[in-house]
Amino acid sequence: MNSRTERRIALISVHGDPAIEIGKEEAGGQNVYVRNVGEALADLGWQVDMFTRRVSEEQAEIVQHKENCRTIRFSAGPLEFIPRDNLYIHLPEFVEHFLAFQKENGYTYPLIHTNYWLSSWVGMQLKKIQGSQQVHTYHSLGAVKYNTVKTIPLIATTRLATEKELLETAQRVVATSPQEKEHMRSLVSTKGNIDIIPCGTDIHRFGCVDRQTARAQLGIAEDAQVVMYVGRFDHRKGIETLVRAVAQSQFRDQGKLQLIIGGGSVPGQSDGIERDRIEGIVKELGMEDFTTFPGRLSQEILPYYYAAADVCVVPSHYEPFGLVAIEAMASYTPVVASDVGGLQFTVVDGETGLLAPPEDHDAFAIAIDKIISNPAWRNKLGEAARKRVENKFSWGGVASQLSDLYLQLLQPTFQEKAMLLSS
Repeated sequence: MNSRTERRIALISVHGDPAIEIGKEEAGGQNVYVRNVGEALADLGWQVDMFTRRVSEEQAEIVQHKENCRTIRFSAGPLEFIPRDNLYIHLPEFVEHFLAFQKENGYTYPLIHTNYWLSSWVGMQLKKIQGSQQVHTYHSLGAVKYNTVKTIPLIATTRLATEKELLETAQRVVATSPQEKEHMRSLVSTKGNIDIIPCGTDIHRFGCVDRQTARAQLGIAEDAQVVMYVGRFDHRKGIETLVRAVAQSQFRDQGKLQLIIGGGSVPGQSDGIERDRIEGIVKELGMEDFTTFPGRLSQEILPYYYAAADVCVVPSHYEPFGLVAIEAMASYTPVVASDVGGLQFTVVDGETGLLAPPEDHDAFAIAIDKIISNPAWRNKLGEAARKRVENKFSWGGVASQLSDLYLQLLQPTFQEKAMLLSS
């Protein structure tokens, strides 16, 4: 049962490349999740292959992360970046490459863990073709997303139907919070098997530096009042809410307030357009002298930014989980977050941070000011935040729960092999 061959798993993340630099176009929480789950599973003895889509000639087809963990890229459609809403027509080609890869290597993956609805379609085809068991993590539910956007994309009907079929047919769906599970049941289907296993974070990397050291490294004054956002530039991330909240802070005119809006952007792409819009609002509100846009924050420097902040703000219109929240919490930094989705699970209101209604910049302003006006309470929130992450959200703990789930689903396969060997 413990042989590497038997403990082989495929993680499929068609549009979320586990090996790409975090912060690039469409590179966010899903990429972090798949990469860290894969590496942590490898540490537990699994042979982990993570499959994604290749977007340029320059990208290596195989990236080896650890001895038994690698990213494998397939060409599906033109070798260029394609927005996720336009990828569906290229999925059959992805399936063909996956089947060819198995044939070339002489094995079939008994279990496939798919991520996001595009990958779920791939997994359902493989399940029908070769009988692989399927575990799925949604990362985002169309039924929730389309309630928060003004323009519904043409792919919406296909996505909603796929997400419903997946929930009703997969061996197991992993919800990352009780709130996400409730949304699945109320908005997608009452059928299907759901387990709650949260996302995780690197508790050794985040929290490894204190506030004073971090500020010295970043050139931030010790007495500055630092409010930070980090993430993609996307309208649904609610950055405008944060900017307008900080604009009305009671500390704005005292000369110590700093707003840091971290995240990469690509000119002309959707996130670049949103960054331009946010920068326009900052200028309109006269906030340029205390607002900085440091761009994409590397995984090496990101822990310093979290540690330097007095408060990290996650103003998303919706988050099924919210990795940024637990990265900040692991760094002893309290969080002000939207009172939605998985953020209601990760952030304990009044204990590890504060929750505010989404898109309510007045409420966010009050919450932010409440924390930065009371340093002793801020520190208490930060200590509680770190403790909560240590207890519930380490990648090792997440991988251990997933490993137990995989082994439970694969048990009949192991028993069948044992019977064959003994006969």
